[in-house]
Amino acid sequence: MSEEIVFRSDVTVELVRASASDADVIFAARVSTVGEQSLEDVGADAGRSQGLINYLMRERHGSPFEHNSMTFFVQAPIFVWREHMRHRIASYNEESGRYRELRPVFYVPNRDRAVIQVGKTGAYEFLPGDEAQYGLIEKDMRAACTQAYEAYQRMLDAGIAREVARMVLPVSIYSTAYVTVNARSLMNFLSLRRKADDSHFPSYPQREIEMVAERYEEEFERLMPLTHAAFVANGRVAP
Repeated sequence: MSEEIVFRSDVTVELVRASASDADVIFAARVSTVGEQSLEDVGADAGRSQGLINYLMRERHGSPFEHNSMTFFVQAPIFVWREHMRHRIASYNEESGRYRELRPVFYVPNRDRAVIQVGKTGAYEFLPGDEAQYGLIEKDMRAACTQAYEAYQRMLDAGIAREVARMVLPVSIYSTAYVTVNARSLMNFLSLRRKADDSHFPSYPQREIEMVAERYEEEFERLMPLTHAAFVANGRVAP
């Protein structure tokens, strides 16, 4: 085997570039009332226009929140990417199992992760497991991933194409992608992929995609604090 198998219980989310500030919202909004004079608001003191940002958020005037950009580097299991890419309001470029040999990095939840589902769909909660259940998860997931990756390697060694050999791998294997969003798109993502008590429309995301969303929100709040504050104050509803 070319590499030692690695098991992780986290995700990687790094902001690699951004052109995003609260001032971006101001000049985009003001063009509707002052036309070319809105150029004077490029780079304006957004703090003096906090009320405008809150108004736009409250009344759901969404387009002024689109004139910015954030690009993230993300490593997460493929089952997370399946959920993430349902958000078609982002731009994605992902590593390809057709063009490169996939690294043996697999997700196994740690013992902080609730694993017992109680209730029915739409009205359930997750609770911690017991020692035996966590032991079974770790033992069987590690064994299954190891067996799958060994089979993948055997096929590659036999000259089988990467795009065929990868079919044996589980969705717990990690994949890497760049994700580019604007603030409006990101707020839509956060409204669905974060569980928050102050949300007007409660959401119950899978924990692993919420881990990605938490990191996105940290960077969003740092880059655009007034916009983020308005998002939270208005019930975490995307405009």
